[in-house]
Amino acid sequence: MAASRGGRNRAGNRGGSPPARAKARKGGGGFWRFVRRLAVVVVLIALIAPPASVLVYKLVPPPITVLMVERLFEGRGMDYRWRPISRISPALQQAVVASEDQRFCEHHGFDFNAMEKAMAANERRPSRLRGGSTISQQTAKNVFLWPGRSYVRKAVEAWYTVLIEAIWGKRRIMEMYLNVVEFGPGTYGAEAAAERFFHEDASQITPAQAARLAAVLPKPLAWKAAAPGPYVARRSRHIGGAMGAVREGGLASCLAR
Repeated sequence: MAASRGGRNRAGNRGGSPPARAKARKGGGGFWRFVRRLAVVVVLIALIAPPASVLVYKLVPPPITVLMVERLFEGRGMDYRWRPISRISPALQQAVVASEDQRFCEHHGFDFNAMEKAMAANERRPSRLRGGSTISQQTAKNVFLWPGRSYVRKAVEAWYTVLIEAIWGKRRIMEMYLNVVEFGPGTYGAEAAAERFFHEDASQITPAQAARLAAVLPKPLAWKAAAPGPYVARRSRHIGGAMGAVREGGLASCLAR
């Protein structure tokens, strides 16, 4: 009888007691339930946060951007002064349309023709990359995202671009762009740039000054609006000529009120 009981004990020990097995299964199931719930929370945040932030910034200015924080850590300072678009010279609005996105009032966030031309140019001259981003895409990146190049960031940028086109509209997009875009080291927006480079209010920027500000947008840390070199001076003159086409062709008409 003793041997029989010992055999039963040994057999029972090999598989563990039913309560022990149930506890082990319960512990494993609890871990995967936590993982599933965490995944659901992440997905919900990813779906809800972008529209919520876009709605908030439709009403209030962003207090700071990721790029501003990065430049602060680099020791470049931060001069950021919000101005409503009604207090920003129409010349600057026309200049950035002329230089950055002449189809701004026509497209819905993406200029596929410009993207194709940029890809073709980059294949011909890979050492000098050319961008095909619209003002809407640049605004989405500048306000909500981080600097850099990656497929993940471009995908998130595209989602934000769709949202701001749908929720903000063109005038608010331009207002946001002209307030957060970097015109020089630590200098963000039309008001800070106008005062730093020309000792003027943003509403008083002249067409020539607007062309110089728009000319430095691709490389604001290297190119100078106040004392432009030969290349920036040539680029400014080209933008100044294109501004006439913007005015005459009504290419900035969506910004009027």
